Amino acid sequence: MSSEPVFLEFGQKPDEPGAIVRPGARQAYPDEVRERLATDAGEIVARYPQDRSALLPLLHLVQAEDGHITPAGIEFCAQVLDLTAAEVMGVATFYSMYRRTPTGDYLVGVCTNTLCAVMGGDEIFASLAEHLDLDGSGTTDDGRVTLEHIECNAACDYAPVVMVNWEFFDDQTPASARRVVDDLRSGRPVTPSRGAPMCTFRETARILAGFPDTRPGANDGAPGGPTLAGLRAAREGGMQAPAQAPTFDSEVTAPETTAPESTAPETTAPATAAPEPTVPETQPSARSDEEA
Repeated sequence: MSSEPVFLEFGQKPDEPGAIVRPGARQAYPDEVRERLATDAGEIVARYPQDRSALLPLLHLVQAEDGHITPAGIEFCAQVLDLTAAEVMGVATFYSMYRRTPTGDYLVGVCTNTLCAVMGGDEIFASLAEHLDLDGSGTTDDGRVTLEHIECNAACDYAPVVMVNWEFFDDQTPASARRVVDDLRSGRPVTPSRGAPMCTFRETARILAGFPDTRPGANDGAPGGPTLAGLRAAREGGMQAPAQAPTFDSEVTAPETTAPESTAPETTAPATAAPEPTVPETQPSARSDEEA
């Protein structure tokens, strides 16, 4: 066995895509930007009884400024909330909605989880990658569109689904998805299947930070037909949830139980104990002469 030490390197490699701390990343905000962000951050923090609870919306705020999470944004959040940069970094790298690399004006996510993949999600992704001249996930040269795979977004009743800046585009095909990205890149108005007209990724991040969404119809969404199909079938079939099982609280006592009487016959111990056996001073060997 070799006695040479073995070194294990954990974490992201310095040259691996997606590193927040990397050469060329924004390290600090100019004074005027920092002052503006501090005003917004004060409004966000004031909503929470504990300052550190505001970390998630603050990360959306700095993402709205930079288009992704930068060392400058990490340092800003840490100072505002009196946290360490490591604590902020741990949260920022845990949630996939916080982008680690520069992101286009429109983040196009194609669901390729099981149901959407079976219904054509993989074909849609491949078609978009070729159409946008991308080798898989990435951002177009004009910075308008970032394409990526996404996990299930709980819209299986509309599979296959494409999301743009977290807005749903239902029942997509390769052709319809290509039309969507072409309209986005050309600046034509685009409205998702459910929700308000599209805004940019940075504008979306600011809304997620908790600032008003002023787009017409932003809060007028309603569940569609496929989502309610199960409910309609249940009503037509007269189905209903089972009655709630009884619960016990402190005022309810369980019925007392009495242990059954034993029917085994009583036994009486002998008046005197049996004499202990006498052990001989020497015991014969258990082996025969041949074995010896």
